[in-house]
Amino acid sequence: MDWLTSLLDNPGITEALPEAVVETLIMMVIGSLATVAIGLPLGVVLFTSAPGGLAPVRWLNVVLAGIIVNITRSIPYAILMLALIPFTQWIVGTGIGPYAACVSLTIGTVPFFARLVETSLRDIHSGKIDAALVMGSTRFQVVRKILLPEALPGIMAGITTTVVMLIGYSAMAGIIGGGGLGRLAYNYGFQRFDSQVMVATLVVIVVIVQLVQALGDWTTRRVDHR
Repeated sequence: MDWLTSLLDNPGITEALPEAVVETLIMMVIGSLATVAIGLPLGVVLFTSAPGGLAPVRWLNVVLAGIIVNITRSIPYAILMLALIPFTQWIVGTGIGPYAACVSLTIGTVPFFARLVETSLRDIHSGKIDAALVMGSTRFQVVRKILLPEALPGIMAGITTTVVMLIGYSAMAGIIGGGGLGRLAYNYGFQRFDSQVMVATLVVIVVIVQLVQALGDWTTRRVDHR
């Protein structure tokens, strides 16, 4: 029981860990909601505006896919977060903390999620879209009643993958001033050579990821009526 006593006497775990978990959950929830709110319509536009799509607009697709999405995805998250500090300060009034990190987390994950949405929409058989158009459905109705319902299992799986990736990004954000479990692991674990804090942080992150993955898999199965 000496290890348990040592664990409970560690201030990095008993005092800092609960706050770090809350900060990580704040980044995860806000970042995920913002990513879905922006990335879902962006993915739909990427699909519909592509050549041969439901409403092809070549210049729009080139700007969104070729410039905004691809360039943003190619920037490592740590560099992206540092580069966005002035913008983050303008949005939330500060460049550090979990709420500030939500800005860069959203910008960093939106392009990834939008591509997952686009891929899910591409998997829908074109015959269903053609049949709906022949029956007189508008493009908006096709998106709302055909594309999104048919692609929902893939979109839910994409949300799960994105949230898991966002949790990893939040740990990196903590090292650069975002707070959360990343900051705890770096300040208490790495800089103070405290292996207990490092292990505790790792265990908590793994538990959060497993819970998110399990919930995402369950939701995906529930919405898949194929």
